[in-house]
Order: sequence, then structure tokens, then C-alpha cells
Amino acid sequence: MTINIDTNRPKAKIRPVKAMQHMKLLLADKEDTLQVFHIMENLNGNNSVRKLKQFVKTEKGAARMSERRELPAILDDHEALKKLPEGTVGRAYVNFMEREGLSAAGLVEESEKWYDGEDRYEDDLAVYECRMRDTHDLLHVLTGYGRDQLGETSVLAFSHAHNGGLGNLFIAYMGARQLAKMTPRNAKVMASVKEARKNGRESLPLMHEDIVALLREPLEATRKRMNIREPLAYKYALSHLHNVGYDGQLSAA
Repeated sequence: MTINIDTNRPKAKIRPVKAMQHMKLLLADKEDTLQVFHIMENLNGNNSVRKLKQFVKTEKGAARMSERRELPAILDDHEALKKLPEGTVGRAYVNFMEREGLSAAGLVEESEKWYDGEDRYEDDLAVYECRMRDTHDLLHVLTGYGRDQLGETSVLAFSHAHNGGLGNLFIAYMGARQLAKMTPRNAKVMASVKEARKNGRESLPLMHEDIVALLREPLEATRKRMNIREPLAYKYALSHLHNVGYDGQLSAA
């Protein structure tokens, strides 16, 4: 499959100093997801281009690119998802999103802030990056990692195996490292990120999946099919973190 990448796109640059500045802002407020996009921009270089080229060489990847489905509209149709049987991926997803007060459109809106004043590109790379963004919360559901600070860092470590990018790994380890400094050693916070990265390497990539079909599948059967293992180290860490007042995020203040 031939891919189209706009030749007007600027050459990707790696700027570690800028990435660190945005990392400090993210550590101060994990809900400031705009900083995630800035960190990725300043650390990932040409990673997305490389991954896109690998993606379209696979049968499933080429099929997903040809479909060009608008996932936010599908994922935000909660009424349709609630009609799916209990125990399906779709029902688990809508329960997760409503419990957390999230929407796929909300994540799109956050990413649009990052583009403010920037040129937009309607090429295959944009389609690929949007798919990566739009499946993020679904990955939380499949892996079992929550939206707390350790859960977010662990899910990024998990996804690094498939999506690559130094930015993913940087956020994962820096976020977990900050948490580890403020919590008991017996919580073994860093073990969650290490296990997540290992589990990611042993699983099938979500990016390749037919999301519409996947939403109808039984959740546990999907986890087994994709070889997504139970996040044991994460659950162990949470059991200890809650004892020190951890409610999703701890600050140095």
C-alpha cells in the first residue's frame, strides 16, 4: 500500500529541553493532556512515519487505513454501546468513559489545542496519528490500567511496544519515578511500568484491530485473544498506595 505524507510537513526535531519543560507541567497536573502532545512532538522525531510504514505493510494495517473510520463518533455513541450484551468490550468501555466523565470527542478537542495556529495536514500520517489518539482510552479498558497517575504511565509503557516513540517511554518512567519518590518503597511503583512494557511486547497491537467488531466481543475473550495479561504489579502497587492516601495523583506539595 502506497502512503501519502504531505511534503509540506516540517522536518521532525528532537528537543529534550522543551520536552522536559512540558513534562514538569504534566507532572504538576496529570489532567493537562495537552502537555502529552507537546512532549511527543519534541521527543518522537520521525517515529510515527516509521511506524506508519510498518503498519501499512501488514494486512490488518492496510485494511484499517483503507477504511478511514471516524472512531470518535463510534466510540461516543453510548446509546448504541449500551445495547451490547454485558461483559462485552463496548459495555466495559462505555461504563469506563461515563464513570470517568470522558468522551472521545473531548480527547480530540484537547489535541486540537495543540494544533492552534499550526498548519493542518490531511494525509495518511494524520489518519494514523488520529487512530493512535482515539484508541487510547479503549486501551485502558483492555489492559485494566486506570486513569490514575500510575495507570496512565503504565498504559503508555504498554503501548510503547506497538506505537514506539521516546515520548511515550519518557512520560511513563518520569511519571512513575515522581510517584515512587513520594510513596513507600514496598509499593514497588516502578515494577508496574516495567511489567506493562513487557506485557505490551507480548500482546497483539490494538491499532491493527477492527474496532467496531472488537467492541462487540466479550472482554475477557478479547484479552485472551490479544494476549493482554492481568496487570499484577499495578494492582499490587495500588493496594499499598491507597494506604498512604493515594487517590490517583500525589503532589510534592
